[in-house]
Amino acid sequence: MTTRPRFKPADAGGAEREGVLTVNPRGFGFVASLGEGAGTDVFVPPPALGGAMHGDRVLVRVTSRGARGAEGEIVEVLERGTKRVAGTLRRRGKSAWLEPDDTRVRGPIILPRAIDAEGPAGNSGDDGDAVVVAITRWPALPGENPEGRIESVLGRPGVLSVEAAKILVIEGVGEPHSEKAVAEAESFGLEVPEPMKAGREDLRHVPLPTIDPEDARDHDDAVWVERTHRGGYRAWVAIADVSTYVTPGTALDDEAKARGCSVYLPDRALPMLPRALAANLCSLLPDVDRLCLCVEAEFDGSAEVLSTRVVRGVMRSRAKLTYGGVARALGFTDKPAREPAADEMVDGLRVAHELSRMLRAKRMKRGALDFDLPEAKVVLDPTTRQPIDIARRADDLGVKKAYQLIEELMLLANELVARWCIERDLPTIFRVHAPPDEQKLERFARMCEQLSIPFDVEDTRDPRKLGDLLKSFADHPLAPVLNSLLLRSMKQATYDIVNVGHFGLASKAYVHFTSPIRRYPDLIVHRTIQGVLSGKQPKRDEATREKLAEAALASSTAERRAMDVERAVVDLYRAFLMKDRIGQRFEGTVTAVVGSGVFVQLDAPFVDVLVRLEDLGQDQWEVDDDALRVVAARSGDSVALGDRMTVEVIDAAILRRTVYGRRVGADGVARKRVDGGKQHGGRRPEPKRKDGKSSSTSSSSRSKPMSRGEQLKLLRAGRKSKKGGGGRPPLPQKGQSRKKR
Repeated sequence: MTTRPRFKPADAGGAEREGVLTVNPRGFGFVASLGEGAGTDVFVPPPALGGAMHGDRVLVRVTSRGARGAEGEIVEVLERGTKRVAGTLRRRGKSAWLEPDDTRVRGPIILPRAIDAEGPAGNSGDDGDAVVVAITRWPALPGENPEGRIESVLGRPGVLSVEAAKILVIEGVGEPHSEKAVAEAESFGLEVPEPMKAGREDLRHVPLPTIDPEDARDHDDAVWVERTHRGGYRAWVAIADVSTYVTPGTALDDEAKARGCSVYLPDRALPMLPRALAANLCSLLPDVDRLCLCVEAEFDGSAEVLSTRVVRGVMRSRAKLTYGGVARALGFTDKPAREPAADEMVDGLRVAHELSRMLRAKRMKRGALDFDLPEAKVVLDPTTRQPIDIARRADDLGVKKAYQLIEELMLLANELVARWCIERDLPTIFRVHAPPDEQKLERFARMCEQLSIPFDVEDTRDPRKLGDLLKSFADHPLAPVLNSLLLRSMKQATYDIVNVGHFGLASKAYVHFTSPIRRYPDLIVHRTIQGVLSGKQPKRDEATREKLAEAALASSTAERRAMDVERAVVDLYRAFLMKDRIGQRFEGTVTAVVGSGVFVQLDAPFVDVLVRLEDLGQDQWEVDDDALRVVAARSGDSVALGDRMTVEVIDAAILRRTVYGRRVGADGVARKRVDGGKQHGGRRPEPKRKDGKSSSTSSSSRSKPMSRGEQLKLLRAGRKSKKGGGGRPPLPQKGQSRKKR
């Protein structure tokens, strides 16, 4: 038997790429590349990682290429990404080390300083404390361990505040802004000085109310729509001008770029910008002058765009409205309290609603996808700030209509700005969403086959057909599961300097322009526009493109990090909520099948419970090849996606942020099904594509090692291997904010 060499000669690949390394807990990694080849990850096996660690910016050399992608080795670490690590402090005699909580980080981290080894007398924590360690020496070779020093002692593991703090440290999310950034933000004062208004178009005659959720922490957009004398519409979408205050080379910009976006937690927000800007000068508060960039568009009576302008303006919002107040004023609902300002502006709001309805209809007609998935709302005790409930965020239908009014105008502005930039050949950052990979949709196709829902993977090349599919099962009992499964099959929206369009929105060109307070790419787009409107010649050289590409990659990484943090913290609150409900029984729906069992989403509270294979009943359970069900070897019983199940909570693991349960009524007790009552013993026949081929690509044996493709899928799904944990249910990657996409 011949032994495969560890690396092929350089001429099999040889190309060197710069990118960010993401390490899987199993030891391998992937490099998300910049420049040529961006969008294609390079697989790095454990021996080829060298001294690189998770989060590092590295230079990777491609050593081989195959059907499953590129493989490479790390040739240089350009910048260290992991500088602070949270974990559990361990002491043995005069030795001390940190066991990192993040299994992607190489450990243990040795603590060689005498003060760190002294223990409580040196104020360095007890054995078993949760601590934060700053790395002082990184590994240079495979097998070497990093060294560090204790930076702060968080407390004992298992406390809500301690565990939440650890999540932020693990993902590199900072809370307070630096003193220098705060000082720069506060140096602009409380009001816009007259010299800064010079050369701008006066928009103070346009009402431009802000319309946001009741708990909105920033107000960076304002809108107004009027009817024209020709029976059409004129719309203004004004966005806070952040780029005038946050300029390249400042501490404000460095920090905004590092953060990438604001992070929203159940009990607080971690804003991208200091409060002096986010809550004042860059917030479009009523009855005060504010700088803005404004998109003005004229439409005919059928909502076709006739003309577009983008201007640097000075505005004065007339009112701060909420979705509930607007819905009440327009007669969509009678539940929220009335807002006098909304009632006074109701005629203009009615015109805005007319236009938004037509824009939405046109967007749906062209094939935009409209996923409807439940979101978690964490209810906290006002005194203790502990979770007392996790509920589904249930918007009143009328309030949802008011939200859609703003959503459509934000989507419109983003598309018009993208078109404006393309017409002028301006280098900038686009929001892109590539078409789905057919292989990723095969699992979804098999579930549709089982539920007798017509679907063919070939139809996914056309977003209109995919949109029609979403509508076709909108009223199906399994619609939430189908929505989630389809969304997981889609690629994630990212930022890029190359415009490939936005598949999910069925848009040929799209940027993020409407939220520069909370997203860094929006700030970059504002700078591009500011330069042109100020009469500056846009730079189109390679150096400019490289800087934009670096910012796009950093922003994509920051967005994924924020999603991971927000989800992990909600999972933590779920575990804390359920620790006092061990032994109680709940009804729920099977929403995910993983290697260790199934996840059941409870009706109430809105919590995911992992039922491991051994807790499903007295039988030998195995995950079927299509990962849509688990099957009992002896009885032929099965538990499939969409099944209703009663579970008893048996554990709430705080450190793993996972709730465990066991199936109730597993021995001969019939369970509710939503697929016509069929009990499937073993696998179903594979559905066929139009060409007659089987849609299955799964291996018949689960004992084989994972392929690189499977490893990449595991990594991107966000499932972290933890001892006994079994991972989380796969995270739907919307790639869009619920507030403004």
